[in-house]
Amino acid sequence: MPRKGGKVADVAKETQAQCKRPRLDTAGSPSVLSFGSPDSLFRSLISPIEEEEFFREYWEQKPLLVQRNDVLVAAYYQSLFQLSHLRELCSQGLYYGRDVNVCRCVKGKKKVLNKEGRVNYMQLKKDFDQKKATIQFHQPQRFKDELWKIQEKLECYFGSLVGSNVYITPQGSQGLPPHYDDVEVFILQLEGEKHWRLYKPTVPLAREYNVEPEERIGSPTHEFILKPGDLLYFPRGTIHQADTPHGISYSTHVTISTYQNNSWGDFLLDAIPGLVFDTAKEDVALRTSIPRQLLMQVNTADCTRKLSSLLRRLADSLENSRELRSSDMKKDFITHRLPPCLGCDSDPLTPGGKLPKIDSKIRLQFRDHAIITVEPDQENAVSIRSPLVSLGWGVGGMRETHMMGTEDDTASEDGLAQQTHGLRFPLSHLGALKQIWSSNTVDVKELNLTSDAEKENLALSLWTECLIEVL
Repeated sequence: MPRKGGKVADVAKETQAQCKRPRLDTAGSPSVLSFGSPDSLFRSLISPIEEEEFFREYWEQKPLLVQRNDVLVAAYYQSLFQLSHLRELCSQGLYYGRDVNVCRCVKGKKKVLNKEGRVNYMQLKKDFDQKKATIQFHQPQRFKDELWKIQEKLECYFGSLVGSNVYITPQGSQGLPPHYDDVEVFILQLEGEKHWRLYKPTVPLAREYNVEPEERIGSPTHEFILKPGDLLYFPRGTIHQADTPHGISYSTHVTISTYQNNSWGDFLLDAIPGLVFDTAKEDVALRTSIPRQLLMQVNTADCTRKLSSLLRRLADSLENSRELRSSDMKKDFITHRLPPCLGCDSDPLTPGGKLPKIDSKIRLQFRDHAIITVEPDQENAVSIRSPLVSLGWGVGGMRETHMMGTEDDTASEDGLAQQTHGLRFPLSHLGALKQIWSSNTVDVKELNLTSDAEKENLALSLWTECLIEVL
């Protein structure tokens, strides 16, 4: 699930124009997926496998192959992305490295055939036809509404960023050598057929991408042909390679990936600093000095024992508080996830309908995008934040840059605040905010606040930011 698009600096001047260009969306087949909720979307994606069975038997454990032989599913999958779409996409201004990679596996190694600058469709097609090169298209959800809908719902379902890449490979060719990834992978076969070989992981649940030599991986554990409408899942770390068989003019599939750097280890790295900081306020043992010259010592056995003791004190503190807050992981997810899919022709969200009054009934809009956090800052305030509002205010062009990364990805605090529009309230409003978040509907007069004026002002503030609707 690459976050960097490559050569961003070469095209930085066109970013604003890119955000305004028209989308290509030719999905004409009726959807075979259920978009009613994130849960229903995922269940329809892996159907006929049951959700409980998937997470019990397959998730992070072993591959799953779903061969459907269903013309409706095949037609819908084909509508998500086709080779024929590339001509129009190239006319919108694509760049090698950032949007498109052209490559081929030669003697077990990846050979990149990218040109410089903008992608010319005729040159791209020439490399595809004559050099048998695979076309890798980065993050197609930036252009295709149906993929936007799928990935936005999956981000709500997993609570993790979801990226995608399209791979188009001509017959008798292979784009990438055997390798493994650091993401959970869902393959949707869109056009043609692809011959897949999967191998036992050398690094289970790997944390990085790596190419593996043929002599090391042994014989495949799974070997099969994917046809349009088929779905393949495999856990991160699964070694794989795929080629388009002779006799099949080309193959198109989309790889949908998630759970990059989203392990318990990543969460601990993110949450432990805050835990140490908070605990040290109460526990003097964490505030005592380290031994003199500790940082210059080689033999630190005694200090290791002391550190183990302090870690146990942290664990005890955590057991008592029952609270472990994420910091950067949550911030990264909130600021980089896809906004709700309202359709490319929809106007930016603005408050509409009736003003909320004390006798109004309200409900949270886009519940899956709203997050309530208690921020340990000077004001001791509660915030309800949602990328939905960033869409309404036209901030950042999040869909256009989703999962692409930039060379200045470490945004300033001001830039971060710009992307996470929301409202801040006194801590006394926490109960009322939780009521709104956890209920399908709630009466304004029943909000957990002391006065009718506070209740009505809270509802009005949320309505103004398009966070609620009045029923």
